[in-house]
Amino acid sequence: MSCRTLRVLLAVTLMPLAVSSCAARRVVIVATAVDPEQTALALEDHTRVDAPIRVIFDWELNEAGVRVKGRGVARIEPPYKARVDLFLGNNELILKAALIGGELIMPPGQPRQILPPADLFWATLGVFRPDYSAEFLGGDELEEDALRLRYRYEDGKELHYRIEDGSLKRLELLEGETVVQWVEVELDGDSKYPVLATYRNLAAFRELKIIRDRLDRVESYPPDIWNPLGERGR
Repeated sequence: MSCRTLRVLLAVTLMPLAVSSCAARRVVIVATAVDPEQTALALEDHTRVDAPIRVIFDWELNEAGVRVKGRGVARIEPPYKARVDLFLGNNELILKAALIGGELIMPPGQPRQILPPADLFWATLGVFRPDYSAEFLGGDELEEDALRLRYRYEDGKELHYRIEDGSLKRLELLEGETVVQWVEVELDGDSKYPVLATYRNLAAFRELKIIRDRLDRVESYPPDIWNPLGERGR
């Protein structure tokens, strides 16, 4: 499949699918969390990017039953900079994007809808970084010794972070009481960066899986890689 064919495929408007009750994770609240602000600070400190790294991964996209896969590389640097490049099996570059804080930067004409919005994008990397404009609503103790932290955007949408064993496990984006997008990650115990991240857009029936192959600690990156638009002096 060529890059142009993939872009045409992903540009097709898909009929939205109803989000069934089985798509949502059952949440049982045990009690109000004790000092959720401190929990949020501890999680931010635990998951923050502390050194430049490079992650080589496989990716799989399922778009309404059409499957595409390839290889990718993520370059990450403190405090909150990430660059992701996706390639098809023939090494053809199909997408490049930079995430600077809460801003996702991509060249025009690329399939932006493949990637999650900024908060969920950070979650695929195991990083807890709610948008600074989001209002902190509080926290809950859940079954299975899990915790939940809740935030709300100005437009009323909410972010629900699920924390297990002190690490980010799942992030849900809600409209009203309905989960419309989510990210879930799996850790291997030796690294705070996920070995597997799954992103689902339920309304668009789209799933992106990122499977880590290798993680390397590297030297600082040149500044120009954070500008996929190719503009000088950014």
